[in-house]
Amino acid sequence: MTSLLMKRTLAVVGLTLAMASPVRAEIVEQILPNGLKVIVKTDRRAPVAVSQVWYRAGSMDESYGSTGVAHVLEHMMFKGTKEVPAGEFSKRIAAAGGRENAFTSRDHTAYFQTLQKDRLELALKLEADRMANLVLSADEFAKEINVVMEERRMRTEDSAQSKLYEALMATAYQTHPYRHPVIGWMDDLKNMTVADARHWYGNWYTPNNATLVVAGDVDPVQVLAWARQYFGVMPSRALPERKPQQEPDQIGMKRVTVRAPAKLPVVALVWQAPHLTDPANDSEPYALEILAGVLDGHASARLNQSLVRDKQLATEASAGYDAISRGPGMFSVDASPVEGQTVAVVEAALKGEIARLIKDGVSESELSRVKAQVLASQVYQQDSLFYQAMQIGEWTTAGLDYKARDTRYAKLKAVTSEQVRDVARKYLVDDRLTVAVLDPLPMPEGKTAVQHNSIGAGHVR
Repeated sequence: MTSLLMKRTLAVVGLTLAMASPVRAEIVEQILPNGLKVIVKTDRRAPVAVSQVWYRAGSMDESYGSTGVAHVLEHMMFKGTKEVPAGEFSKRIAAAGGRENAFTSRDHTAYFQTLQKDRLELALKLEADRMANLVLSADEFAKEINVVMEERRMRTEDSAQSKLYEALMATAYQTHPYRHPVIGWMDDLKNMTVADARHWYGNWYTPNNATLVVAGDVDPVQVLAWARQYFGVMPSRALPERKPQQEPDQIGMKRVTVRAPAKLPVVALVWQAPHLTDPANDSEPYALEILAGVLDGHASARLNQSLVRDKQLATEASAGYDAISRGPGMFSVDASPVEGQTVAVVEAALKGEIARLIKDGVSESELSRVKAQVLASQVYQQDSLFYQAMQIGEWTTAGLDYKARDTRYAKLKAVTSEQVRDVARKYLVDDRLTVAVLDPLPMPEGKTAVQHNSIGAGHVR
C-alpha cells in the first residue's frame, strides 16, 4: 500500500488489474550454469505471454557522484547492438504485435514485453542480445543524457509534490542510498559520461545478476530451452562486492520545508520501520500492512473518515507501507489541508488518529473488514498476467521466496488487534519521525500544478 504522495512522485509501471478469482498455475524454476535464474509461470486464460528481465541493480547500488546512472543505462539499453541497431528493438516488438518498456527503481531495473505467445522467442532473443552486446556510443549517450535531464525537469523540478518527496527522502535517510532520487541529482547527470554507463553495464548486466520471468500461455520446457539457447551461452562475471548499507537508528524528529509553486500545501510524515526479510517468521511487517489498511485503503478508513469527511480538515489523506524492498522500510501518512486550514492543524489531526489507535486499539469487526480488503487487493491483482510476473520478479530481486505468497496471506489473516497496536506504539513515535511540509508559492501566470502518479523512473521514448 502506497501513500498518495508516493504514488504521485515515484515512477512505476501502470498495471490494469481486473477483479476475478485467482487460478492455480504451474511454476517451473531453473538456474542456468551461468547463474541466470529462470522462472516460468503457466497461465492459460489467454494466448499471451509476458517476458520480464530483472537486474538486481537499482539506484541503491549507485555511488556518490553517479546518481541516476541506473536509469540512464535503462535508456541506453534501447540504443542498439551490432545485430539490432538503435530503435530496432522497439520496432521489432511492435511489428510482432507486442508492447515493451522498462523501469528503474531503488532496488532493481526491469525490462518487459507482452506479446502473443507464439512471438515469445523474439522477445527472449532480443533481451539476450542486449544483455551481452549493447553498444554504448558517446554520440547516443550525449543525446540520451539530455533526454534524462529533461525528464528530471518535467517530473521533479516542475512538480512541487515531487520536490517535496525528494526532500523528504533526503532528510529521512541519513546514510542509506535510498536518500538519492532514482532519476539522479541534476549535477550528477550534468557531469555523467558514457564511461559511467559502460561501467554500470559491465558491473551489473550479467546473467548471474538477473532473473528472467515468463508468465502466460506457454510451454515451460520450450521456454527453458530458449533461455538456455539465448541466455545460457553468456559467461557469468564476478559482481562488485555489496557492502552492508544499514541506516543508523534515528535519534530525534526531523523536519524539512519545501517552498514551491502549488495550489495547496501538503504535510507528509514518515517513520523508520522494518521491511519483510523472513516471510515465514516475520510478524511486524504484516501488522504494519494491516495498520496501513486501517488508516487508509477504502472510503471508510480512519484518515479519510475523520480528516476528510467528519472534520473536513483535508481534501485527501492517506497512509502507506511497502514491505518488499532491499533496503530499510518506511511507514507514511500524508494529507492536503482544505483552504483555510493550516498544515499544523492537519499534522496534529494525523498524529491524533494514530494516538487514538494506540489508546483504543482496533475492534475485531474493523480488523476483520480491513483484513478482507487487504487480502482481496492482493488476490485480485493476480488476475493481471503482468502483475503475476512482476510479483515474482520483485520478490526474487529483493531476496525473498516468491513462493511464500500463501504464507503471506496466512500471516496477514493471523494479525491480531494487539499486534497492530503494538507496531503503531513501537514505530510511529517522534524519535523515528520525519515531517515534510510543502509551503505553496503562487502559481505562475497561466501555469497549472504538475502531478505525477508514479514512483521511481520509467523509460521515456
